[in-house]
Amino acid sequence: MRILTVGFQNEFAKELEKEIGNYFICIVDNARDIYDATNFTDFRHYELIIIVDEGVMFSLERYMRDVKKKKIETKVILLSPHRQHQIAFYDLGADDVIDSHLDQPDLLAARVLANMRNLFGTTIDIGKLTIDIANKKIEYDDKTVSLNGKTFDILAYLAVRKKRVFSKDEIINALWEEPEYVSDNTVEVAINQIRKRLKSILGFQVIHTVRRRGYKFSY
Repeated sequence: MRILTVGFQNEFAKELEKEIGNYFICIVDNARDIYDATNFTDFRHYELIIIVDEGVMFSLERYMRDVKKKKIETKVILLSPHRQHQIAFYDLGADDVIDSHLDQPDLLAARVLANMRNLFGTTIDIGKLTIDIANKKIEYDDKTVSLNGKTFDILAYLAVRKKRVFSKDEIINALWEEPEYVSDNTVEVAINQIRKRLKSILGFQVIHTVRRRGYKFSY
């Protein structure tokens, strides 16, 4: 999962990334302000954006409109100590507004989990197949399946979003620090490694190609 934080101090953003990492495989980019954030969202895809309220409603409204237009599924959480602005923030399209524990990354990470729980989990159980995301472990019928690095990340990314089709570009954007420098071939090689390893254990494929669209996990 790729997350964009907007308006955080760098050290706090790093602490938040570490805390969120207890729940999800994620990459967190940090933008200085709304203006800087547009440079990220113009070229990268995000499933979650966390924004510190800067008090400029017009800029926030325009930015959130552009974000939702680009990808309606992107969730937006706003952090603001001003409770009186909450209704206005929800009217702008915010999925959640947080007005407390603004300086506690562990509690903010828990709030992120609460917002994304319907899409993600720390463990995926499908029949005899168990994918433990937090500990990066895979087991099938009590046998351990060895997958490391980006091969594990890709499998987990597709598995928690099972039956949805993702393009190579979406996978790269979600899982690589600098997606601009990663080629489609990198994903193809990783997918082939996953298929080869899992088929030797399961006896069948769980990642399927959807022609001209991408890949999906189907068990």
